[in-house]
Amino acid sequence: MKLLFDLHTHTTESGHAYCTLMENINCGKQQGLLAYGVSEHAPAMPGTVSEMYFINFKVIPKEIDGIRILCGVEANIIDYDGNIDCSELICSKVDYMIASMHSHCIPYGTVEENTRALIGAMENPIIKIIGHPDDSRYPIDYDQVVQAAVRTDTILELNNSSLHPLSARKNGLENIKLLISKCVEYGAKMIVNSDAHFCFDVGTFDAMEALLEEMNVPEGLIINTDISGLDYVLIKR
Repeated sequence: MKLLFDLHTHTTESGHAYCTLMENINCGKQQGLLAYGVSEHAPAMPGTVSEMYFINFKVIPKEIDGIRILCGVEANIIDYDGNIDCSELICSKVDYMIASMHSHCIPYGTVEENTRALIGAMENPIIKIIGHPDDSRYPIDYDQVVQAAVRTDTILELNNSSLHPLSARKNGLENIKLLISKCVEYGAKMIVNSDAHFCFDVGTFDAMEALLEEMNVPEGLIINTDISGLDYVLIKR
């Protein structure tokens, strides 16, 4: 299974990553990516970029050294109704949007609260990727979340960094296995992303690729096995 794009990455602009945009792109090319997406945290995350960062995406080339360049955002889910911290202006400037729950932006909730938050976010038509729904600090009902993803045509992320032994997320492997099994059961689409905070991790999916092979996951459920999978997540204007 060859994965052709990585849409969840961070640069020094995030305030807690350590490489530049060009360093990330160069490493993505070395990994054989056909498309690369930068997705800095939206403004509710401490230390991240201002709204002006997203407004000026027009200066970034659409292709660099043969790689298609996409400019997105990782929105923060800020309440249990699934609202996010992105203004209409930010939404109008990005190519795609990931929505995730982070401890700096929303307290750890109950299964019912967290599930409602993710489903609420999926009801927002501009959000097409749910980031790292695999953290036991935010327990969810996987049946409800995956069924909602199918209903709303939302892509669920398999986050390679959640399998890192130093990840702050809890029970990543166990939860990702459950997520994958439910996606296969209900026919939900998934995307593998690195969530890179250092350039060497861009386009590096070794742990997740091994897990997908172990679980014999149908390639057709993973959208980044074909460059046309970008059509599932790019905002139509």
